[in-house]
Amino acid sequence: MKKARKQYIKSCEVSEVVTVNLGGYPQKIAIEGRKKNLPVVICLHGGPGSPVPFSVGARGLFPDWTDTAIMVYWDQLGCGINNRKIDNSFTIDSFVEMTCDLAREIKTRFPQNKLYLFGISWGSVLALKAALRLSELLSGAFVYGQLLKGEFFSEEIAEAFSSAPRKVREEMDEILKTGADCSYKVLNKNLQKRFKYINKYTNGYINKNGEPLKIGEIAKGLFTSPDYRFRDFIAVVKNGYRGNESLVREVLAIDLTKELCDVRIPYFILQGDTDLVTSTNTVCEAVQNCGNENVTVKIVENSGHMPSGKGMEEAIHALTEFIS
Repeated sequence: MKKARKQYIKSCEVSEVVTVNLGGYPQKIAIEGRKKNLPVVICLHGGPGSPVPFSVGARGLFPDWTDTAIMVYWDQLGCGINNRKIDNSFTIDSFVEMTCDLAREIKTRFPQNKLYLFGISWGSVLALKAALRLSELLSGAFVYGQLLKGEFFSEEIAEAFSSAPRKVREEMDEILKTGADCSYKVLNKNLQKRFKYINKYTNGYINKNGEPLKIGEIAKGLFTSPDYRFRDFIAVVKNGYRGNESLVREVLAIDLTKELCDVRIPYFILQGDTDLVTSTNTVCEAVQNCGNENVTVKIVENSGHMPSGKGMEEAIHALTEFIS
C-alpha cells in the first residue's frame, strides 16, 4: 500500500471496517470520510457480484469521494470480503432487505447526517426498491446506469450490430430470438457471448471514444488494500454467484417503470449516452413518461454502461451537487 494512501486513511475522522448483520448474515462494510459531519453515501455495486470500484477493499483509494461524503462500501453477500455461495433461494428482495438493513444500521451510527444511496447498474435496482421502502430515512438516491426493463433482448441491441460482420449479426439475431426462455446452460452461454459482442462491436458497454476508466489502478488498489486478503481479492471476480440461475432470470424479467413513478425522494440518474446494457433511450423515455418531479436524468457523453474516466468525473461532480 502506498504511503500516501496510509496517510490519507489516518487523516480521516472516519475510516474503519466493521461487521454488521444484514438480512440475517454477518457482513463486513467499510466506512470512510474525511469529516464526521459529512453526508453519508451507501454504495451499491453492480453485478450481481461485482464489487468494483467501490468495495470494502477501497479504503483510502478514492479521496475525491471521501472528501465529499462519508462513503459506505459494502461487498454484497456472495462476493469480495463477504464471499459465500448464493444459491437459488436468494432473490432480488433478499438483497433489497439487506440494503434496507444497512441503511438503518448506518442511520443509527450517524443520526444527524443526511443519508443517500448510490447504485451502479445492478445496484440501481437495489437503490430504487430501497428508496420506496425508506423514503422517511433517506434524503435521496443517485444512480449510474439505471437497470429498468427489457434491455437484454431488445431490438435496439439488434440495430446496434448493423455494421458488424455478417456472422456476428446472425449469432446476435439467434440470441435475441432465443431470449430467456431456454435452458440455463444455453442462456448463460448466450449472455456471455452477448456481452462480448457488445463490448467488441459497439460502444454500449465501454465507449471507445471516451477516456478509459483506470481499471488497472483500481485493481492494484484492491490488491494492496489493508482490509483484503488474497482470497477476498479473487472473490471480486470468482465468487458465490457462479451457477446461480434464479437471480439471473429474475433480473432479466425485471420491469421497474412503476417503481420509478412511485419514488417520493429525489432520485437522480446518470446514463452514458451509448449505454446498451441498460438502454439510455428506455430510461429517458420512462423518466419523461412517469411525470414524477422527483426523478431526473442526465446524459454523460462518450460513456457507455461502464463509466469512462469522464463519466466518473461527472459522477463525483453530480454527486457533490446532489448531496449539497
